[in-house]
Parts: sequence; structure tokens; C-alpha cells
Amino acid sequence: MKSYICAIGTANPPHKIPQMQIADFMAAALQFDERDTRKLKALYRVSGIGQRYTVLEDYTRQNGDFTFYPNTPSLEPFPTVQQRMDLYKQHAVALSEQAIQDCLGQVSAVDLPDLTHLITVSCTGMYAPGLDIELVERLQLPTTVQRTAVNFMGCYAAFNAIKLADSICKANPEAKVMLVCTEICTIHFQKYTEQDHLVSNALFGDGAAAVLMQGQPCQEISLELQSFHCDLAPAGKREMAWHIGDTGFEMTLSSYVPDLIKKGITELTEKLLRGLKTTMSEIKLFAIHPGGRRILEVIEQELGMSRDDNRHAYKVLREFGNMSSATVLFVLKELMENLTRKEQNEPVLSFAFGPGLTLESMLLKVHYAGTTK
Repeated sequence: MKSYICAIGTANPPHKIPQMQIADFMAAALQFDERDTRKLKALYRVSGIGQRYTVLEDYTRQNGDFTFYPNTPSLEPFPTVQQRMDLYKQHAVALSEQAIQDCLGQVSAVDLPDLTHLITVSCTGMYAPGLDIELVERLQLPTTVQRTAVNFMGCYAAFNAIKLADSICKANPEAKVMLVCTEICTIHFQKYTEQDHLVSNALFGDGAAAVLMQGQPCQEISLELQSFHCDLAPAGKREMAWHIGDTGFEMTLSSYVPDLIKKGITELTEKLLRGLKTTMSEIKLFAIHPGGRRILEVIEQELGMSRDDNRHAYKVLREFGNMSSATVLFVLKELMENLTRKEQNEPVLSFAFGPGLTLESMLLKVHYAGTTK
């Protein structure tokens, strides 16, 4: 039995903000002096990010007139978890719907009533009845659609959703699984001035990505799932973390994370490819979660990749920032849109990373309709 990624759709909220404009907002919100502002802007300049998307227009404004944050120099009283979750509920369903419609708009053989399973993924908001049920109602899906929610796993959660969809498709060749990763990261800005928090504020944006998976390809090009492998680097347990605080979700993202990933990435890759008729030297196509510019660079160094091998990840990082679980799906979509028939049967190596420190890997294969293996 096999499973295939047939189409990937994406969506972003309307506010597209240049990275350096966000730096200006952060410096003002943190009430930095000239020296600290200069250091913060240097951090934003080297991030590899040109712009990010957000549901909050406040980030375009430096002189008050905010609609979410208080119109005070210190932004006090700072928004509570409840206020942030209300904002998540306000935007998550529409963003998810846009991504799903974009996904199904790429295929002619599958429509909303055909979906048998719905998997929702998010680590930036939770409520019940949740996003899954609201999507069933909003999209008028069959009430019998089987629903699963993958919550609070962080940037690697799309891999867990894909693994689940893979198992469903292999167990039921008639299944048509829609998974959607929806992350509204920018509602969780925290005013801490420690370096870890400054880095996380410099990286994350908002977006959603939807994937249609089934037991057979449904259009000219698809990606066949081959193998998965995951591992933990316990030494990084405290270096990347995601906790619920009194004023929102608090991200810890240490500067040591790239080094921890570098130490574990070779062994992770070897275990993934072990037993398969594929070696690292044969892989030319990559879809790596751009957790940050430095993470991409250390993977290239350790695996002998070129920057061009990682071009799809760099493009997504530059144009969208890190959108947590949705990001690697943006990279996969970029890769699929640039494939040609000469890459039939070529392997695709994909990675994502998150709290734990969790390292996820996946091997796919390019499939073109009407060709033989």
C-alpha cells in the first residue's frame, strides 16, 4: 500500500510587514535605548527574513493607535492569554479555510464532500469545540468526517500529521485525507529582553498550509511517501521550549539549537536511509524547515549540501519567516511547483525540528502520472 501528497495549499493574513519595520516596533515596545536598538536591528538584518505576515495591524504602527495592544508606551496592561486566544479564534478558521480551498483548487478529482478525514495542526491556539469542528461547519463537510487534532507540538508537528495521514491511506485506499497546519504566532509577542526571546520575536510569522493525501496520485505530479524517522536530542530539552504563561505562549529558542541539530542531523539521516536503496549522495531535492538561517547553514555544512540545494527553504524564510508547523509545507509546495518531468522518481529529503529537542525526517519520491517505475 502507498500514500501520496497530491496537493498543497497555503494562506497568509493580509498584513505583510517588512522585517525592519517589525524591528522598529519591537525596539519601541521594549523601550530600548539607541545602543540596544542598534543591536536589535542588527539581529533582524541577519535573520534571512525580508518580510512576515501577521493578523495584527498593530505591528505597522509605532506611535500608538493600536487595536490589540494598549495605547501606552509600555503596552500595559499587557494582553492576557484569553485575549490572545480570542484573537486566535477570530482568525484561525478563515485562514485554514483559505489554505484548504487553495489546496483543492489544484485538483479536479477531489472536492470537499469527498474528504473522509480532517487533521488539524496548531501550537499557537487551542479551544473546544475547536478548529476541526468549526471547519466541518464552515466548509459544510460531512458530519461523519473523521477528525484528529495535533496540538502544541511545535514546528515539527506537520510530520506527525503526515505520518497519521500516511497510515490512514495505507489502511484504507479510498480515504481522502485533508490536513491543515494553522499557526498565528505573532499574537504571542512577549516583552522579555533576554536574547532567546529577542531571537524568537525576530523569526515568527502567521500562515496556514493544507495538504491533500490519498492512496493514489490524483494529478500530474505528486509526492509518494517512502519512509520516516524521528529522534530526540535530550540535551536540547531546555534550549527549545514552548510554555503557556499568564500573558500568552512563551517561546524559548536558544542560540545553541543550531549546534544541537548539527550534532544529530547526520545520524538522523543515516537511520532514515538505512535499508532503503538511497544514499545521501543520490539526493538532490530537499525540503528543510527553515527554523532560522543558522539552522539551514549548519545542516548544509554537516551533510555537504550547497546553499542552492536549500534554495526553497531560504525563499520561504525570506518571504514568510518561520510559521511553526506550516513552514515545512510551504517549502514542500515551493519544491513541487519547481519540479520537472526529468525528476521523476527522484528522492526528496525533508527535515523539521521542535521542542524536545525533536528531530523529524522524511523521505519522499517524485511521481509523475503516466510514467512507470
